[in-house]
Formats: sequence, structure tokens, C-alpha cells
Amino acid sequence: MAFLSLSEPAHALDMTEPNGVFFIVGPTATGKSEVAADVAHDFDAEIISADAFQIYRSLDLLSAKPAAATRTKVLHHVMGVTPVSDEMNAEKFRRLAVNAISEVRSRGKLALVVGGSGLYVKALTHGLTNLPARDLGLRARLNDLPLDQLREELAGLDLEAANKVDPKNRRRLVRAIEICLLSGRPFSMHRRESGKKSVGAMRGVFVFRDREELYQRINRRVEELFEHGVIEEVQSAGPMSATASQMIGLAEVRQLIANRISKRQCIAAIQQATRRYAKRQLTWFRHQTSFQPLNLSLLTHQEAVEWISQRARLCLRARE
Repeated sequence: MAFLSLSEPAHALDMTEPNGVFFIVGPTATGKSEVAADVAHDFDAEIISADAFQIYRSLDLLSAKPAAATRTKVLHHVMGVTPVSDEMNAEKFRRLAVNAISEVRSRGKLALVVGGSGLYVKALTHGLTNLPARDLGLRARLNDLPLDQLREELAGLDLEAANKVDPKNRRRLVRAIEICLLSGRPFSMHRRESGKKSVGAMRGVFVFRDREELYQRINRRVEELFEHGVIEEVQSAGPMSATASQMIGLAEVRQLIANRISKRQCIAAIQQATRRYAKRQLTWFRHQTSFQPLNLSLLTHQEAVEWISQRARLCLRARE
């Protein structure tokens, strides 16, 4: 089934009326995509992807898009709709997702928001704070600075933000400094205001697995990337935006292609980076959402589908 291409929304969705929307969130490699597809199939529901990289049209393997068999079960929105050359952010995602949710609910169906990108999920559960527009001149000057200097600049402007922003993520460091300078207020203050801006009692489930099992699943999935042609996928990807270039594994595969590292080193590096990412996701969802936790390690696939379906059914009943 082809991914849907979404147009700009004709009107804003009132997310303060959360009935008909259910969230299934959690770390990468938990199996949430497969569980969500079966839940959606039971309800004749449709899935809204909340993944920062699956939104891109190519790099299906590296972005861990659901398998074709999973995608054919139900309609997936906000997946494979943007070229890798385009920049993406939470605001653009929210416009696409809100439009898709509105369309799904207008048909009387349940919209399942499924993904692991915390900021994208929060854009729907809490809305977005009004932030200053990007200043291309300032951004260019900041991008010329080394990472160490960017970290020092942010620490001087907002120590709280400097302690929380990934010190190796140039894009986020630059944006945090940019917001501080253009708004005249600390970036951390904007984040706190966003955290208080709840737009409704959203229903959902936070899925996870025992750490050892999750790490085994991650390691196995990375090995399968190379069995299925991830090297060729990266070679044919073409020009990429700064946001698409943050995709886990991209830099490592490029190093392999350039003969700077061995295949074994490449696999090990991607496995480690993915495990670290899963750990950050786990921490984020535990502290940033109030969704019901569900340990998939304790249930069979069908038991998990039934457990989630029982809770999702409440969203449909509320609309009747």
C-alpha cells in the first residue's frame, strides 16, 4: 500500500477534544508498529505515524519503517511523505498530523498515533509554544562555530538548557541559542511553558520491553539492515537536509562506504547508537507522558493487542 501524501490542513483540529485519538508510544524496536497495526485492524482504525525519520520518503530500512506486510493491514498517514532533502520540525509535523487526524475522525474512525519521537508526540499532546522564527543570518554564523564553542555560548545564555540539550547535536544547540538571542528569554523557559500547555486528557499506552530483550532486538534488527541492502539504500539516497542527516546509522554507513571502518565496526557502532537512543526514549516517555505503561516482554503479541484494544475502545465509545 502506498503512503498517503498530505496537503496543508484547511483548518486547525481542536485537539482539546481528544476523543477518537489514541496513542501507542515507546522506544525503537519494541514491536509497537506490529502491535498497533493489529489493534488498528481490529477497529478499522488508521495510523498516524509520529516518527521523525519515517516521515521521509526514502531510507525505508534505515528509518525502520514497518514491513510491507504490516503496512498493508491498515492505512498509515504521515509516513513517507517528505523528501530527504527537506528540513522537518515539530511544527511541520503537527500540521500534517493534525490534518490526518481530522480526516480520520471525520470518517468516524479511531486515529492511532504511533511512534517514538517524543517531541513530535508532545506537539500533539501539548501543542507548540510560540517561538521566534529562524534567522538565517544568525544561524549561518552559529553553524560556523565548533561544537565546544556552541556549548559554551548556550551555557552562558541558559545553563539549564545547556545541561539538557544533547551536546553533540549541532542543530539543537544552534536552535536553542537562536531562541535565547531572538526572544530575549532562556530556551528552558520556553520549554517549561510548553510542558504546562496540556491540550487535553489524551489517552494512550507507553510500551516497552525488558532491557536485555530490547537490546537483543535492536542488535538483531541492525544486522538485518545489512542483509536487506542498507548500504545500497544509503548510496542512492541523494542530497539530505540537516534533519534527515541525523538519522541513526547514516554517518556510520557512509564511513563504511568510504572504507574508513569495517562492516563489523559499522554494525557495532549502529547497534550502540540505537541502544543509547532507545534508553533516551524510555526515559523521556516515562517522565513526559501519563500514558499507561505496558511491558511487552510479559505478554504474547495477541495478549498485548487485546490489552491495548480494550483501552482504545474507550476512545470510540466517548464519541458515540
